[in-house]
Amino acid sequence: MDFALIMFVALVITGVIWLLDSLFFKSKRPKDAKLPVLTEYAKSFFPVILAVFMLRSFLVEPFKIPSGSMLPTLLVGDFILVNKYTYGIRLPIINKKIIDVRAPEKGDVMVFRYPKDPSLDYIKRVVGVPGDTVTYRNKRLTINGKPLATQKDGTYNYVGRGLNYVTTEQYKEQLGQHLHTIITQPGRPSIDLSQVDSQFPYRENCDYNDEGFTCKVPQGYYFMMGDNRDDSTDSRYWGFVPDRNIVGRAFMVWWNFDHLKRIGHMIE
Repeated sequence: MDFALIMFVALVITGVIWLLDSLFFKSKRPKDAKLPVLTEYAKSFFPVILAVFMLRSFLVEPFKIPSGSMLPTLLVGDFILVNKYTYGIRLPIINKKIIDVRAPEKGDVMVFRYPKDPSLDYIKRVVGVPGDTVTYRNKRLTINGKPLATQKDGTYNYVGRGLNYVTTEQYKEQLGQHLHTIITQPGRPSIDLSQVDSQFPYRENCDYNDEGFTCKVPQGYYFMMGDNRDDSTDSRYWGFVPDRNIVGRAFMVWWNFDHLKRIGHMIE
């Protein structure tokens, strides 16, 4: 069950108990009588639950990075903070936008609800906004016909799935206002065509071949990719992210048990 929904249910239950006691039962108790246990718990927890619910729903929400798809920008085990109002104020639970602030920009690291299963939260980098033409061929990203500026930046090694040791080539990439690091694995294809969903919405906007793909981003949607380009399941495979699925912009690592130096690291 969605954590926000659990918080909302707890908020309603404790609030109703407190309200009923204030309106009906309080006046019937002797002044020196102790509060019923249930009422005492409700009055104690309601303000706390309300504060946490409001904070997570409208300001900042914590998430934990479960995979290496955003290496080296985000490490497995990073606990990150996500700004919930950067892209607009949304009603909790139903995620409906009620106040517009700004649209996601190319290069933003964004948390969103996975289009094929909205109960799951994913994190990737925005590489295409509505109207953009995104091309990725031979490990090179091109937006609207202009190849992104990249610069070789050595190698990056990490322990991958199955505890195998992976050696990658590391690059600095300029995407919009963001200068960030990406990695690619020599010898791996730009895309595994066998893993591409053939029925995602606006699939006709994309053209695939053995060298890569070109996709035209429809209005109201975004194209997402992981910084670990050859080990990321992203928009290449399951399609565009609708605006209604946006959760917020990731901006800081606040904890990592294995890498304490990352505490306070700002996400670019």
